[in-house]
This record gives sequence, C-alpha cells and structure tokens, in this order.
Amino acid sequence: MMLNNTTNWYVLYTAARAEKQVKERIDALGVECWLPLHRTPRVWSDRVKMVDVPLFSSYVFVKCTDPVLRDLLRVYGVSRIIYYNGKPAIVRQKEIDAIKEFLEIATEHPLCTGDEVEILCGAMKHVSGKVKKVKKNHALLFLEQLGATVCVKLEEIARVNRIK
Repeated sequence: MMLNNTTNWYVLYTAARAEKQVKERIDALGVECWLPLHRTPRVWSDRVKMVDVPLFSSYVFVKCTDPVLRDLLRVYGVSRIIYYNGKPAIVRQKEIDAIKEFLEIATEHPLCTGDEVEILCGAMKHVSGKVKKVKKNHALLFLEQLGATVCVKLEEIARVNRIK
C-alpha cells in the first residue's frame, strides 16, 4: 500500500453553525484551514449589525495530506469528509483562488448605483428604493413610493435579493 503524502484541499462537513469553532480547532492543530466568510446585515428587533457569515453553510476547506484528513474526523464539530466517486473530494487550487477572488470583488463593490435595496430598521423599515449614490458610510436612496431621496446608513440597508 502506497501512502499519499501530497497536500490537497479537501472539504469537511461540520455541525450546524459550528464552522468558525471548527476552523479555530483545526488551526490549533497546525493544519491549514480556510473558511470563506462574507459580510451581511442581520436584523434584530432593536438594531441592525453587519456580521461575517460562512459563504457555504456547514463547510470548511482544509489543506493537508490524506492521513491527516482522516485524523480531522476526531475534531469536535466535524461531522464527515465530503466524498466524490468513493474518495475524499479534492478541490483544485484554482477553484479556491476563484472563490477568494469572488469574495474580494464582492467586498469592494457592496452596492452600486441603481441597485434595489430595502431599509432594514427605523421609521421606514421594509421600504425599498434605488441607490442613487454611495458615500463612505451612507447611501442616497430614491424612494419611488414617496417621490423622495433619503440618506441612510449603509449598515441599515441591504440588497433586496440578499435579505433572508
């Protein structure tokens, strides 16, 4: 039996909402682990906050050898290894790079002129409008229902198709 000592990117499936903790535990073992995160607004009854959430729910990527990968099943929060054709699924480096590039582009351009957004809190909660201009911390929105332009903090609005 020949041992495979090459390092590859693999995918681990985690317990629900345990991705960040699993990443910390794997990092503590000295194994390279990557959890792609994106910023998104979360609405509570009294506030809106921008939080980092996993791009892929319940998945983390690890770069290691096959024997180390199997040892990672012992890490608390790791449910299983993702398989493809009876073998642990290998993710190519160019695919990892493409995800990283996508996340960089997404953070540089969170909102664009003309995007349809919804106000998440305050007196105009759930009112939608089009972005006229994006400033450092605020956006100018045209609210068609009122025929008015308003200035709203960026963390208090979200693209209509991003609201969950």
